[in-house]
Amino acid sequence: MTQLSVLDLSPIVQGGDAGQALHNSLDLARNAERLGYRRFWVAEHHNMPGVASAATAVVIGYVAGGTSTIRVGAGGIMLPNHAPLMVAEQFGTLATLYPGRIDLGLGRAPGTDQMTAHALRRNLAADVDAFPQDVVELMRYLAPAQPGQAVRAVPGQGTEVPIWILGSSLFGAQLAALLGLPFAFASHFAPAELDRALALYRERFRPSQHLERPYVMAGLNVSAADTDAEARRLFSSVQQAFVNLRTGRPGPLPPPVDDMDSRLDPMARTMLDQALSCAVVGSAETVRNGLSAFIARTGADELMVTAQIFDHAARVRSFEIAAEAHRTIAQAA
Repeated sequence: MTQLSVLDLSPIVQGGDAGQALHNSLDLARNAERLGYRRFWVAEHHNMPGVASAATAVVIGYVAGGTSTIRVGAGGIMLPNHAPLMVAEQFGTLATLYPGRIDLGLGRAPGTDQMTAHALRRNLAADVDAFPQDVVELMRYLAPAQPGQAVRAVPGQGTEVPIWILGSSLFGAQLAALLGLPFAFASHFAPAELDRALALYRERFRPSQHLERPYVMAGLNVSAADTDAEARRLFSSVQQAFVNLRTGRPGPLPPPVDDMDSRLDPMARTMLDQALSCAVVGSAETVRNGLSAFIARTGADELMVTAQIFDHAARVRSFEIAAEAHRTIAQAA
């Protein structure tokens, strides 16, 4: 049966601040644990006024320390921004503190604009072309130390933190298949290559010591409420935020509006139709049908549900409805 997990961007809402966003993330994680979600991941973004999870490893430690059983991880760490050894030390420390509960998803995008990427790295010599080599280097640091190994991750060596390859294109699918690692596709914001990427990953997958057979996670926006109309209203926050981001006006997550369709020009409408096509928006019945259809389409082993909802209580309620819909599907299977 397909598993259900959470991707949280620690949204900073208009009128709120990063502190409240991070407290809300912990509360959401505790609710996700209560509701039976498998994982709770946070993502690395920089210079984003609406995202509080830039220091991703720190946020993971905060969430893991405030929960008991749910797996906590990165969806993901943008590896070109970091030295592999430092990532190994950070996640090795997390795995030492919270054994058996830490995941490490790796992406090759900067998670920001080029100017901010330069500020992060001071230079752009560590470009995305080195990503495969950096992944392999990082995996070596997390593996048991070898005799004569000069550089070790302490903590880190021997923790073998599970590594995932994240992607929104065919590149990530091919790398995950080659290395025999699980693959998470960012269909919640970049769905264009979803079907081709999953097919390619499954076709070219090579079993490894980490994974015997392909394992797919697919991102999905879910905005759920007691009625379809209210769910569509809640979803307008992420629609506004996405248009703002793509038009060079990033900011805090805006409150929902009742007349979103009337606010969209043809270009914005096309943008949203393409970028947010992997979305289930509606009441419990609508969400149940939408989850079933997406599972049937992708054959995903796991869905990574995300919800950028302005009101925290409504966001928690959305994840409650999604969890109940998922249970209903499982019972009917």
